[in-house]
Amino acid sequence: MTWIKDLFDRYGEIINYLIFGVATTVVNIVVFFLFDTILSVPYLIANAIAIILSILFAFFTNKKYVFKSQAMSRQGNWEEFVRFVSFRVLSGLFDMLSMWILVDMLLFGTNLAKLLTQFIVVVLNYVFSKFFVFKQEEE
Repeated sequence: MTWIKDLFDRYGEIINYLIFGVATTVVNIVVFFLFDTILSVPYLIANAIAIILSILFAFFTNKKYVFKSQAMSRQGNWEEFVRFVSFRVLSGLFDMLSMWILVDMLLFGTNLAKLLTQFIVVVLNYVFSKFFVFKQEEE
């Protein structure tokens, strides 16, 4: 059992990111499916709604459980939120463009296109969060 603790001590941030990244991706895909497939909302609008809700979910889980941000002041929390949303908007734009290319140009089904785009979006979001949003202060 100590090897599990050692593994988590060494790679805990990445393990937590994978767990909450999967949860965020599930939120994104389920919301997209609900609006696109069940409610018949146009797929790009459904995608935008899914991105917005998953950004909000991801901010709070990443801040608390993945990167364990210590920003305590209202100003510090606001700055993290603005950075987080700004970078997630960048990956969201990639998501929207990818969806448009896959669905309208390459004729993929909307749900398959959504699944495919999420692989790259998860990696982009980790890099953005790790190096630009929840930066640990130098001691």
